[in-house]
Amino acid sequence: MKKKHKKEKEFIPALGFNFLTGLYDSTIKLTMPEKKFRSLLIERIDPQPNEKILEFGYGTGTNLVLATQKSPQSHFHGLDIDPKVKEIANSKLKGKDIQMDLQLYGGSAFPYEDHTFDKVYSCLVYHQLNEQAKLESLKEIHRVLKPDGRLIVGDWGKAKNRWMRISFYIVQLLDGFKTTTPNVKGLLPEYIRKAGFTDVKETGFINTRIGSFCYYVGTKKK
Repeated sequence: MKKKHKKEKEFIPALGFNFLTGLYDSTIKLTMPEKKFRSLLIERIDPQPNEKILEFGYGTGTNLVLATQKSPQSHFHGLDIDPKVKEIANSKLKGKDIQMDLQLYGGSAFPYEDHTFDKVYSCLVYHQLNEQAKLESLKEIHRVLKPDGRLIVGDWGKAKNRWMRISFYIVQLLDGFKTTTPNVKGLLPEYIRKAGFTDVKETGFINTRIGSFCYYVGTKKK
């Protein structure tokens, strides 16, 4: 059953501050191997025809464009909390002649019924959520997934070497130590398990200029 919305929560914008949101895409291009990390994400999503797939935290819409181009017969949806990125994402999708259901929510209950999606994925979102929001959103993802549905997350994880740990301080200065520390401690899989997912594992990583970007998957039991 779809839950009622609660009062909208505060959130951390894409680059930590509202005035930097317009620079998000260019910042990603400068600091990360964008083509590689997004391609590996889409590969793990493995969208199939007629699957209903949600991106939690669609940001500026780049992943949705790439996923739709890879699998035009899949049904993609997007959910985010930030009105500014929705404007950017809508413009980007319109420029590619892609029509899609992009929704905003208040930071708590998702505006979808139980067992709606075959897959839910998220990219560069969880390091911006506090511990409560991490767990609450993962429980909501679990709720809206169909039985045997899959969760795919790409985000900052435990640093793979000393330099990755040092460079990740840049991200922490922008997005805050409170929200990013669980990620760099490698705790995100534990949150995924606590939300009810099984077969949770890290499936790979990329070392970037600002930290270790990791991929995680989990499955909702029947």
